[in-house]
Amino acid sequence: MRPSAKPAAVALAALLTLAACGQGAGSAPAAQGPQPLRMTIWTSNEAHLKLFGEIAAEYRKTHPGVGEITFDPIPFETYTTTLTTQIAGGNAPDLAWILESSAPDFVTSGALAPLEETLSKAPGYEFDDLTPSAVKLWQAEGRLYAYPFSTSPFGVFVNTDLLKKAGQKTPAQMIKDGTWTWEKVVAQNAAVAERTGKAGMVVRDFDYKGWDNLATVWGGWGARAWSEDGKTCGFDSPEMVEAMTFLHRAVFTDKAFPGPGTAADFFAGDAAMTVTQISRASLLQDATFGWDLVPLPSGPKGEYSVIGQAGLGVFKKSPNAAAAADFLAFFTNPANSAKLAAYFPPPRASQLTADTLAKSNPLLKPAQLQQVVIAGIEKGVVKPNHTGQAELSQTVRAALDPLWRPEADVKAVLTGVCAKIKPMLGT
Repeated sequence: MRPSAKPAAVALAALLTLAACGQGAGSAPAAQGPQPLRMTIWTSNEAHLKLFGEIAAEYRKTHPGVGEITFDPIPFETYTTTLTTQIAGGNAPDLAWILESSAPDFVTSGALAPLEETLSKAPGYEFDDLTPSAVKLWQAEGRLYAYPFSTSPFGVFVNTDLLKKAGQKTPAQMIKDGTWTWEKVVAQNAAVAERTGKAGMVVRDFDYKGWDNLATVWGGWGARAWSEDGKTCGFDSPEMVEAMTFLHRAVFTDKAFPGPGTAADFFAGDAAMTVTQISRASLLQDATFGWDLVPLPSGPKGEYSVIGQAGLGVFKKSPNAAAAADFLAFFTNPANSAKLAAYFPPPRASQLTADTLAKSNPLLKPAQLQQVVIAGIEKGVVKPNHTGQAELSQTVRAALDPLWRPEADVKAVLTGVCAKIKPMLGT
């Protein structure tokens, strides 16, 4: 690790050090009495927590050796930093959600217990139903180190009432006539901002900090943060320069996106559109405005999709690792996977149909699920991920800061990003 590493990167390095001397799953001495389990997660959504609690309660009915199962929410923005700090401090959870951006580090660290034997032997689990594309990111040397509990393409939630108020076509009309493009969408959102006083397009969880969420925009130009093998920086590529120039103009000239320091919550009716995943649909349960869910707009390179993934792993140093792996098998079996599909698109081929997903997503129509989720998974690219992601992410974020000013030289800033991260990519 370089001397200049940020705290999150240092914490992750500590995780790797701890993992190197870790014990095998379940090898710690067994404690007396029912043993509790703790799973870190990044959602505090009441509907999610209620479902998790119901699954845990059902599991405990037939597993008296397992005590209370706690789901420990950590804010998304600091999730990996907090998790790795817990691990470094000897307070690791038994199970944890892991972001796709951190997958390479966790999967190769030795910190996680392999799962394929436990899952394949669980009665009725149907391990072969897991799609190869979904598990790829969570495998190393043929072993599965985390279950991809969510493989969720990004889509666009749209406040159709705001569009109509601003005299704009609905996305359904635009998709039908082939004009659902980033260029047209920016024009629409600029009109909404000008005519209604509300915000236009919001890339949720970006807020001029979470830069990897901008993959949902630059993907339309065929841009990438780095090459497939992770060795070549892509921020200074012509495609990225064109995409980020477009975005910069959309923010500072067209006012189609709320600028830095401006908060706008789509789900509270404060914005016309937001780029996010279907797990947010539950926030529309009591919506007082008309809405739709559609795929990402087309870019100069045509239609595309971006996927966010999350894995669920067991820490092998946990004294309850064997019980944690068994609970993971129950939590993700076919029946519970179907329940979780209400918020988290499953990795099971048999459940990836619009009709199946519609049963657990009553707010969404089969056509929406087909367009955004099913089709999105088929052609989607996973958000940026890389070994050493903690340090990389913070370095990119700092190097991009000058971009979020009206007078920014986009090409110069992006060239500077590559100058900063090339040594970290091994180039």
